[in-house]
Amino acid sequence: MSGIRPFRVLRAKPLWIANGVITGVLALLFAVFYVGANIDPVDHMTKLPVGLVNADKGAAVGGKQVNLGARITESIKKSTTGGDKIDWKVMDQKEMKEELGKGKLFGALVVPADFTSATTALTGTAPAGTPARPTLTVLTNQSAGSIGSSLARTATTTAAEHASLQLGRQLTAQTGSQQAKLPAAARVLLADPAAVTVKDGHPLDSHSGLGLTAFYYALTLVVVGMLSANVISGQVDHALGYTHNDMGPLRLHRPLIRATRVQTLAISSTLMAGLSLLMGTLVMAGAVGIMGMDASHLPLLWLYSVCAVAVTGIGALTLLAVFGTPGMLVVTLVFIGMAVPTAGATTPIQALPGFYRFLAEFEPLRQITGGIRSILYYDAQGDAGLTRGWVMMAAGLAAAALFGFGVLGWYDRKGLHRIPMETAPEKTAAPA
Repeated sequence: MSGIRPFRVLRAKPLWIANGVITGVLALLFAVFYVGANIDPVDHMTKLPVGLVNADKGAAVGGKQVNLGARITESIKKSTTGGDKIDWKVMDQKEMKEELGKGKLFGALVVPADFTSATTALTGTAPAGTPARPTLTVLTNQSAGSIGSSLARTATTTAAEHASLQLGRQLTAQTGSQQAKLPAAARVLLADPAAVTVKDGHPLDSHSGLGLTAFYYALTLVVVGMLSANVISGQVDHALGYTHNDMGPLRLHRPLIRATRVQTLAISSTLMAGLSLLMGTLVMAGAVGIMGMDASHLPLLWLYSVCAVAVTGIGALTLLAVFGTPGMLVVTLVFIGMAVPTAGATTPIQALPGFYRFLAEFEPLRQITGGIRSILYYDAQGDAGLTRGWVMMAAGLAAAALFGFGVLGWYDRKGLHRIPMETAPEKTAAPA
């Protein structure tokens, strides 16, 4: 009967209810955060930044200077077919290359220098020669995110095709009776004059995971910091004698060293800061040295990696110390559940529902990813995400310290110490 007795605990309704509520809420929240953020990025897309460049030099037609590229860019800028989904940013080619090289544009549409001359050649109003079909160039930017680049490519290609058809109607109306004198091929081209070509606006190296290595590297740093916090918290509690340490069939226990909650967090945080040097080094060694990930600015990448692990780990230690046993669930939601969908690495922030865009402003994974992306893809430029990454990590560390030591100090002042019941001094009976 003694072997059966432990299983009687399964009859206890509170055990089923408590665990059912916790695991059920966790499952629901992960479904909402992960699926809800990515269920319809096209519908939620708002002001996705895309460059619009008119490099057309124009041409003299009938004694007048004509610039068809200006017409196209103006019509696209004023077009309401996409609503506010695309934020067309009119700029020159130099600005466009700089913005693509900082990840601030998800793509661009470029009208080439010879667009007007190539287009008017189709109408027979330009000097004689073999007409060449004019082109509109769509540039993608996978470094800014694969889904964001794809969304920009689709919207930009659609806009270019629509602009070509609109221009074709205008040219057809202008030529009028002259169309009969044009070759059949020229008349067909005249109705839809521009060919749309797609090119990579900011090429990446082959070992860049199509623009996703920054996200997975940053995710690795966050997960390493988060899981290490759980290990360090348990080992510090064991070293202080507050908990047992099971090693297979062996159970180890140390004598109790009384420590306040503030002292315990300070010890854990110091250990995390020291070990982050090892963890950050090994993450970079594994990704770059062993797996061959393309990376430059290696000293800066190492420093950023170490700091990211340390800040994430200390933040997780704070939540574990403040919330106790439920702290690991809170850590999982903050650093994984709410962080991955709002990192902006796959689905761009501009294609997320409003609530997720709000979370993205302070979720740690997005800030760390932005800094790593700047180091790996954008030559470590500060305004490409690196400055924001450093600032937000410093702010996160300060917030964790204020919250953790503030709350734990209040616990200590209230006498809420972490002394196991079996170690509390026994009360002696008063003399009769």
